[in-house]
Parts: sequence; C-alpha cells; structure tokens
Amino acid sequence: MTQISRRTYLAGAGAAVTAGFAGCTGGDGGVDSVSVAYMPIFPDLQYFVMESEGYFENVDASIESREFTDGPAIVQAYGGGELDVAMFGIVPSMIVIDRGIPAKVTAANIKEPMAIMAHEDLGGLWDEHGADAFAAWREERGRKFRFGTFPQGSVPDVLLRYWLQQEGVDESAVDIIEINGANAVWQAIANGEVDGASIMEPVPTRAAQEDVPIGTFRTAAEIMPGQPAAVTLMSDGIRGTPIARQFLEQHVRATEFIREEPEATAEIVESSIGMAAEQARSALQGPLSNFVTDPREIENGTEIFARFANENGQIDQELSLERIFDYSVYEEL
Repeated sequence: MTQISRRTYLAGAGAAVTAGFAGCTGGDGGVDSVSVAYMPIFPDLQYFVMESEGYFENVDASIESREFTDGPAIVQAYGGGELDVAMFGIVPSMIVIDRGIPAKVTAANIKEPMAIMAHEDLGGLWDEHGADAFAAWREERGRKFRFGTFPQGSVPDVLLRYWLQQEGVDESAVDIIEINGANAVWQAIANGEVDGASIMEPVPTRAAQEDVPIGTFRTAAEIMPGQPAAVTLMSDGIRGTPIARQFLEQHVRATEFIREEPEATAEIVESSIGMAAEQARSALQGPLSNFVTDPREIENGTEIFARFANENGQIDQELSLERIFDYSVYEEL
C-alpha cells in the first residue's frame, strides 16, 4: 500500500487551492463568497470591529466566517482548501507557507502584544540570581516554575522559548504547559495552576486588576521590538482579485476605529471576546495594544521568528520575508 506523507498531501491540497480557492465563484468569474477564519483573541480585534460595524458590507462578496480556537486547526483547514483568508498567528501562517500551500501574509493585525507574566516572587529571585532564578525557585519550592501558554508552535509559545533562550535559560529548567485559549490561561493563573504565562491581552490587564500574585514581568517590546503576532493571511486565489484590496481597506478602517474610538471598541471587546468593557478600556490604553495594518511594521520580528521556528523544527526552511509577505495589496491602498 502506497502511503503519502502529510507534507506531500498538504502541498497537493495547496495546489488545489491555487486552481480553485475556497470562495465560491459566480458565473462571470467574480467571487461570490470568501471563507474567513478567525480566533476569539484580542490580536484579532480588527475582525470583530469589521463584523460589528458592518464593514464587511463594503466587500463585494459574502463573508463566510469560521471561528477556530487554535492555529493548528486553521493550518489543517487551509491544507484542505477550506479557507481563503485567515486572521491568526504569524508562526502558523509560516507553517502554511512552508508546507507549500499558496498563501501569503498581506497585513499585520498587531505588533508587540505579548507579555511574559510571572509570580511576584520570581522578581526578587531574578534580582539576586538572574537567569538562575528558575533554579532557585525549584530549590525553594521543590518543583519547577510552571509557564502556561498556547500550544507549541503558537506565537506566545515561540516568544516564551525565544526569551528563555536569549536569557540563557535551558527550557528543561521550567515546565511549559500547553493551554488552549486565553480564557483557559487566565483560569490557570487564577486557580494557581501555573506560576507564569506568555500571553496577550486581556489576561495581563485582568491579572493587574484582580487579586492574583502573577503579573507582567517583561513585555514583547522589551524582548523583541516589532514582535509579530496575529496577521492576515490570504490565499493566492484571493490576492489576485479586487476582494483582497477591499478586505484590507476595511482592515485599515478597523485599525483606525480601534485607535480613535476606545469606548466603542471596549464594548466590542466585551461582546466578542468576553472581557468586561471596563477592563477592555484599560487594556486598550496599555503597552500591549499596538494595532496596525502595515505588514512592514513587523518585518524585524518576523525574521527572528522565522529563524527560531526553523531552528525548533516548526518549519523546514527559514522563510525569507519575500516568501512570507505580499506587500502589494496594502501598498495599493
């Protein structure tokens, strides 16, 4: 019996997407519908603004939205030719591209949105021991320091591992616990199941406002200026149509809305992500809410992520910026 590797299968699926992408085409060759994947996370806030404010009505195709809880599921759906656009992490986007699926990143959603969170006791240990603080923690507590973050290969996971590497901390010195979803990460913090996290808003703001001993230890801007996170990935079939430009026009409108309408945006956060509007207002004014559309604003961090993801076996090749990005759609605006 002949077996086909997963990579070979996905590359073939990607070729199918090139020939006839997920969106339905009309009789005149136009696009009738576009399948858009998103995640219920703060860095995908442009999606929720576009949906809430009716911006999708300005796209000459119906938007068929699909919510996913994690990046690997979106990668799988992309491999099956089910998606045209995905708003999710830069690392899963690289995995899609690395597997030969014809798609490129056309926009950033946010930059530097992550925080490394840690128990307040780690701060004193770090001041005294530096990177050996985790060894000191284990000696005092009788167990390793426990970080909770999204599954391996996700943006928060890669940032955490990159930070540990830059600090000279061997990953074996800590436990990295995979958790699906920001709400689940928050529950792990609130219940004392973890000692720290690598996570985006709304978790850092919520932790700062509630009675937990875990707070922001380092911001992404301190670790990696221009750190990428959620991006907008588009299949080749969509990028070659006016729909791509129309979609990014609404993306830009949503980015501007977030910056200019914090009160209204906070209400959208509450209804779409489940963070209380009062906490959302604080988060939107904080150092992690750097919403952007221009893909060039995350170039530096993307190069670092591509190298790190390749070194850690998440992608087979160290992808160049030219392989990852298509700047032309944004530049047409």
